[in-house]
Amino acid sequence: MSCGISKAEFLEEEAPRLEKWLNNNSHGEMKYMENHFDKRLDPTKLVDGSKSVISLLLNYYPSEIQKDVTAPKLSKYAYGNDYHHVIKTKLKALTHFIQEEIGEVHGRAFVDSAPVLDKAWAAKSGLGWIGKHSNLLTKQVGSFYFIAELILDLDLQYDGVTTDHCGSCTACIDACPTQAIVEPYVVDGSKCISYFTIELKDQLPMDMKGQFDHWMFGCDVCQDVCPWNKFSKPHNEPLFNPHPELLEMTKKDWEEITEDVFKKVFQKSAVKRTKFSGLQRNIKFLKE
Repeated sequence: MSCGISKAEFLEEEAPRLEKWLNNNSHGEMKYMENHFDKRLDPTKLVDGSKSVISLLLNYYPSEIQKDVTAPKLSKYAYGNDYHHVIKTKLKALTHFIQEEIGEVHGRAFVDSAPVLDKAWAAKSGLGWIGKHSNLLTKQVGSFYFIAELILDLDLQYDGVTTDHCGSCTACIDACPTQAIVEPYVVDGSKCISYFTIELKDQLPMDMKGQFDHWMFGCDVCQDVCPWNKFSKPHNEPLFNPHPELLEMTKKDWEEITEDVFKKVFQKSAVKRTKFSGLQRNIKFLKE
């Protein structure tokens, strides 16, 4: 786990970017992105009296991936237990430790489930830079990790930002199956395979047929092709290990998946978010 600290203050540079992104309707049907605009940009509006944002990264890069290369693909972050629960437990332990060491400290823990711009805070605290695919990148371990925050009413020493090391590389832009990276550092969320397979609750648009590159839940293409991910190392968090059957499932197994198998394999997984019917819809879309 990596840790960086930044001052809890208004994200001045992010404000016009977020406004433009929303105005362009890059969030598609994710209407919740329009809510709490001020809170997304200012942690002091989210947590009273907050002074510091502690950003944390937790690696989820697996040691093995799905065996059948023809099978529908699952984003690597969803192999193991739902990261929200795993990380929340760790953040509670960290908060408890801080309170034991320092005394009365108030704040909140966030794991991708509140109006917090995770990547912006992680970059501000020196943990990496935002790559052209809009994910946070580090020279040491690439981009396969979760981001979480503790926003506290505690003055701390702040870290400085790091530099951008994407250079002239356009690997992620060139490889995106749906051309969702509309310009360097800008992703049109409404064109992203992850959006279609997870966020979109309606029928999948027919004009996207054949463009999903076999992804049934999420998509890792822009991360898989990134040169910095050559440095990714397998995680050492047992809770992120996949269900034993998951990596062995063949294309046929996925196409014939039953609700019982879904419940067994994804009992504690983030895949439950799309529900059995959603996963079935995605697999069928790849098949026809």
